[in-house]
Amino acid sequence: MIILGSALAGKHIVLGASRKTEEMTILIEKQGGTAAIRSLQGTVYKADEEVKRDLEDFVDSGADWVIFTTGIGFQALLDLAEGLGKKEAFIKQLRNAKIATRGYKSAAALKQFELKSVASDDDGTTQGLIRQLKDFDFSGKRTVVQLHGEKAPALMNFLATKGAVTTQLLPYQHIPPVRETVEVLCDELLTGKVDAVCFTTAIQVHSLFSYAQEKGIGYELINAFRDKTVATAVGKVTAEALRDVGVERIVVPEHERMGAMIVALANFFTAE
Repeated sequence: MIILGSALAGKHIVLGASRKTEEMTILIEKQGGTAAIRSLQGTVYKADEEVKRDLEDFVDSGADWVIFTTGIGFQALLDLAEGLGKKEAFIKQLRNAKIATRGYKSAAALKQFELKSVASDDDGTTQGLIRQLKDFDFSGKRTVVQLHGEKAPALMNFLATKGAVTTQLLPYQHIPPVRETVEVLCDELLTGKVDAVCFTTAIQVHSLFSYAQEKGIGYELINAFRDKTVATAVGKVTAEALRDVGVERIVVPEHERMGAMIVALANFFTAE
């Protein structure tokens, strides 16, 4: 059911995104709400120099397992290997390893080289991937994990408990958002000035809660999302990031689109 008109009347909605904010603001205002942009995205940059040595080690020595979490990450590593004149050696080492993937884009990127995964997530999330990996033996296994932008603590902790010997490859790395922006949002949340925060990536969640943990207000922030502010996620992966930090009340649209996210939030408030 799509709610139009005044479903967000009197509601103050914060957008944590850095793109399509104008479109989302218009949708919020059309339904009677007000919007503020507090970009939590930061900057993701291509980190060729930082990852080159570990990539060369993999090309030279191989691994028992390789785990890809994004399709764009696989492509970036492939391009870097090609630039080093080691593309074929990179593909050969992948053929010699067991491969696991998270997300359909990761699996699709591998298909062009007839590379098949032995384990894939069941729902597009890291927890879904972990469920599919739990019965495999990782004890002492050399395991290369491609990440995107930042660390994946749930996945890395799982591999550690399984005894894997891990190397992380981050072809894209993350620069946090402007601290003053995060500080302002935390103050707004803790003083009850925000009715909902819309998160469009997991990085935005991590940026907010990393700052909160640094300042010793993580518990208070979780309480704010429980008692006052509604956390809204564009899709499963972003919702998973919120659950990982302890946020339980989350609005998630059926279809992973920013417009659908605003509609789902409006429906939530109407049903209250």
